[in-house]
Amino acid sequence: MTAVVNQLPIGLSIAAVLLLVALGLTVTFGQMGVINMAHGEFIMAGAYTAFLLGDLLLALPAAFVVAGLMGLALERGAIRHFYGRPLDTLLLTWGVSLVLQQLARDLFGAPNVQVPAPSWLSGGIGILPYNRLFIMALAVAGVAGIWLYLTRTRLGRRTQAVVQNRRLAATSGIDPGRVDMLTFFIGSGLAGLAGVALTLIGPVGPALGTYYIVDAFLVVVAGGLGQLRGAVLAAVGLGLLNSYAEFWSDASLAKVLVFAAVIGFLQVRPQGLVALRSRALT
Repeated sequence: MTAVVNQLPIGLSIAAVLLLVALGLTVTFGQMGVINMAHGEFIMAGAYTAFLLGDLLLALPAAFVVAGLMGLALERGAIRHFYGRPLDTLLLTWGVSLVLQQLARDLFGAPNVQVPAPSWLSGGIGILPYNRLFIMALAVAGVAGIWLYLTRTRLGRRTQAVVQNRRLAATSGIDPGRVDMLTFFIGSGLAGLAGVALTLIGPVGPALGTYYIVDAFLVVVAGGLGQLRGAVLAAVGLGLLNSYAEFWSDASLAKVLVFAAVIGFLQVRPQGLVALRSRALT
């Protein structure tokens, strides 16, 4: 029982990281239908930003901007020509991810590097270390920020209008291209924040993003495409499942168990935890 309780903060911190990554995928994949395999490299970019700056609080906004600009450049330079063609975007962004990984090896070297955690994150409260509490707080702030943006701002309402009906939004005076740019900037920036959070858990390397990108896609699919509440629930569930499965077995078998659990769940509920409500003719 003690081991089970001690594993809880590890699972919750993994869930928080998955949620930060999945928040960006929720707006780019869940809402826009773009399968961005380079999203993991935006995580890596955020982590290396923290490594270069050496200051956690300064690295958070810097990583958001750096990863956001990378996503914006990818959307403007390539992805905007492939909207409505998800398999093409998958192949395109997969190639971009390989290029970015090699670029990171050329700039920082192949070995992993360690980012020292600030002294004020040493210690903890009971079984909850301060660094993992910080990651959870960062995820909560990210969810709150996205929710406020989508529901309480004019730009957020325009984003939802483009997602629901792109052509109708364009005829209403909304520029879909500008909305796409902003959406990719925000989604990629959130991945950068996840990269900074991961520096508090372990070392940073060129392949950092590949360890989390597939699980993040599983969070989006299992939670329900484009559904913020579903992403939160799925991230917590998959984070805890991955943590306990890895504790009782090993990392490879844990991944297999998580995949099997998600596949089994989608067989029962293919629309995900939270489905988009719509009116249908009967």
